[in-house]
Amino acid sequence: MLRDNLNDLVGFIAVAREGSFTRAAAKLGISQSALSHAVSGLEKKLGIRLLARSTRSVSTTEAGQRLLAKIGPRLDEIGEELSVIGELSGSPSGTIRINAIEHAVKMYIWPKLANILKKYPDLNVEITIDNKLIDIVAERYDMGVRLGESVPKDMIAIRISPELQMAVVGSPEYFEKASIPTMPDDLKTHNCINYRLPTFGGIYSWEFERDHDEISIRVPGQVTFNSSYLAIEAALANLGVAYLPFEMAEEYINKGSLVRVLEDWCPFFAGYHIYYPNRHQPSSAFTTIVEALRYRE
Repeated sequence: MLRDNLNDLVGFIAVAREGSFTRAAAKLGISQSALSHAVSGLEKKLGIRLLARSTRSVSTTEAGQRLLAKIGPRLDEIGEELSVIGELSGSPSGTIRINAIEHAVKMYIWPKLANILKKYPDLNVEITIDNKLIDIVAERYDMGVRLGESVPKDMIAIRISPELQMAVVGSPEYFEKASIPTMPDDLKTHNCINYRLPTFGGIYSWEFERDHDEISIRVPGQVTFNSSYLAIEAALANLGVAYLPFEMAEEYINKGSLVRVLEDWCPFFAGYHIYYPNRHQPSSAFTTIVEALRYRE
């Protein structure tokens, strides 16, 4: 019976975790009708309904939730062990799923992984750009990447970047019409480009620090984004003052396209970290990715 049900169980676990036949079928690389037939067949063999289906959603029944909780982790362990065994050939293989914010991907992750992927053709990486704080275990990611202070305390964390300093910038054209701010409070009279926090939806208060004096300011402005890359575009378009990682603006500051202000008030942050739960036997693919991204001074 186990042999007959194994593929059906894999299909059921995928649907239960995704909450969707469409997404689960895409993840497994099979048709939606084939997946639906497999799950229905499993329910028929077991003689009990595992999924509650509606026109808009799919959820587990009590029996389905029990099966998911008991069988899901075991199938994961089997998959991890097969990956480890498959790597005895000496070359990393398999897929590593990474959840990271956009800036970290562009500056620190992709430049290093591009070279690694050329070296190991059997190594696959799936990178999801997501600025929200998520549960990487529940969402089935192998690792996440966030600023050090945002990493959950129960995770293993490894730094992949130097400390990051923030910068307040505006175009020369903007500052021709507006006074140069010399104190953080001066920003309250400026047109500032705001950032909406992706996890909880609030507007980010700009943070400043000098001589142990910490200030957090809500600034006024016409435009709000959830991407620092759009904020810098708005600053270049003379639409106001932006607050973002210095390295994003450095090229434009050097060219004179942007002017940096309040430099002595801009704080440093702990830098980006990989984080992941404790893995008793990490695969060669996982270890290869971690070592490639690890920050070395």
